[in-house]
Amino acid sequence: MNKEEFKKGVLSATLGSLWWGILGTYFFQFITFVGTLEVVVHRCIWTSCILLITTLIFNKWYLVKQSIINKKNFFILFVTSFLIFGNWTAWIYAVATNRIIDASYGYFIFPILTVFFDYLFLKEKLNKKRIFSILLVIISILFLIMVSMKSLPWVGLIVAFSWAFYNLVRKKISVDTDIGLLIESLIILPIALIIFYFIATKGYNDFKLSDPSMMFLIFLAGPMTIIPLFLYVRGVELCGLGPAGMIFYITPSLQFLLGYFYYDELFSITKLVSFILIWIAVIIYLKDLHETN
Repeated sequence: MNKEEFKKGVLSATLGSLWWGILGTYFFQFITFVGTLEVVVHRCIWTSCILLITTLIFNKWYLVKQSIINKKNFFILFVTSFLIFGNWTAWIYAVATNRIIDASYGYFIFPILTVFFDYLFLKEKLNKKRIFSILLVIISILFLIMVSMKSLPWVGLIVAFSWAFYNLVRKKISVDTDIGLLIESLIILPIALIIFYFIATKGYNDFKLSDPSMMFLIFLAGPMTIIPLFLYVRGVELCGLGPAGMIFYITPSLQFLLGYFYYDELFSITKLVSFILIWIAVIIYLKDLHETN
């Protein structure tokens, strides 16, 4: 890896994290008047369509075919398609119901949860710093449960656990990110179309031919999903998982700041204590990442 590639990787990962932390959060919060379910449905539909087009442009159909005919790969992608659908739904619900801070909690703990799952299921070794980080995450969650179940950021926990399990399962196969996401999107596409059919039948849909500007706005859910993902994944490829892992924390940090300062979300003393524990865990984890890369 030369310095130029590393710099490009850092820039790409940073742009992806900034995009998702600011633009992604603002955009999906802005269109939540459409309704959580319809936003998730269109996110799936237009992500599928855009990835179909890019697959055609870059002539990657042979990779799609390879992944589908491989029974193990297809089964894994079938499982991860529902994990990503659950993750998208939980995150958009959090944004729609003024729980952006809770969602940021999930993204703060997700990398540490991933390390814990790798230890549990893949038998990867843990050093003292990572063990301490994991313990702080567990203490933070238990503290919230003991003080008040109402304080528990359950939406953030769903976001964290679904994404951590997604990463764990996806590690079992080697499939390009865009190809994997295309197949996952196509698997849940029939469900998304059926849901949209029932929404439209009852007249609850905002995506209507009579309102082209609204159609375009909702369509943007696709690009707003794919662009930051490609930027971040490209960053990982060029600068490595360690540096990109540290850069990732830009996303939940910006989400937290937006939730607290811009959207005026409530932030109790109980949650502050739990976040302090999480931030300490993150600092220890990042220090360990820096030392091991």
